[in-house]
Amino acid sequence: MTHEQIGTGIPALVFVYDPNLAVNTSQTEQMNKARDQLGDQVLFLIAKINTPEGDQLIAAHRASAAELLLFDPSGRLIKRQFALRNSSELIQWVTLGEP
Repeated sequence: MTHEQIGTGIPALVFVYDPNLAVNTSQTEQMNKARDQLGDQVLFLIAKINTPEGDQLIAAHRASAAELLLFDPSGRLIKRQFALRNSSELIQWVTLGEP
């Protein structure tokens, strides 16, 4: 999925992915579990460091490696946290607005 999907009427959770960090594998696994439960209610996206598209999103939102960014359906950044968050925490975070 591409970052152009942010702001298309569905909340989007973006993980800032740095291939040099060990937390990435665990966080992407947890995101996949959350996606399995939420289906198409939330977009689950990756912003990979050192790629043109990833670096653009990272710079625009002053994001850091291993950070999770939550965008509302209109594309406004509403929350940010650092990984690692398990699938239950992610689901609560995106659906209930809990930190």
